[in-house]
Amino acid sequence: MISAGDFRKGVTFVMDGDVYQIVDFQHVKPGKGAAFVRAKIRSVINGGAKETTFNPSEKFESAVIETKEMQYLYNDGELYYFMDNDTYEQIPIEKSYVEEALNFMRENDTATIQIYQEKPFNVSPANFVELEVTETEPGLKGDTTSGATKPATVETGFTLLVPLFVDRGDIIRIDTRSGEYMSRV
Repeated sequence: MISAGDFRKGVTFVMDGDVYQIVDFQHVKPGKGAAFVRAKIRSVINGGAKETTFNPSEKFESAVIETKEMQYLYNDGELYYFMDNDTYEQIPIEKSYVEEALNFMRENDTATIQIYQEKPFNVSPANFVELEVTETEPGLKGDTTSGATKPATVETGFTLLVPLFVDRGDIIRIDTRSGEYMSRV
């Protein structure tokens, strides 16, 4: 059990049958009345966020979130299969939990999977990935400092803006948290 007075960023707890993670918090002691905790919380299952207040003495059940590095193997149209590199156990995950990560993942890439009560709910690719540009307009020689960009599609089908000098076949580094071009490799 954890009390609201002990809330810190990243703490996970169970409330109203859902699992929440503290995104931000503030202990408030007004001049008049009782102290309270104002917190921004995010549901780890469906991703919804909300702001709420708690009495510091309120108690909640702690939620244990397991994090595993797993290898993406393949999909069968409905489910995406990942393998635990330690036990070689394969687990299927629904497309809705994997969809955003697939923009940056190929088969055999490693992903971080969060699991609550043996049910995976979040799949995250590595923070930086290197992917090949499969489609873009021809590059312009010498135009490297103007800051102009053009759209490019990488091998996973994800489209992002890249500098004009990037060509088809180039390998580029992408920040998966923002989906932005970092550099050419």
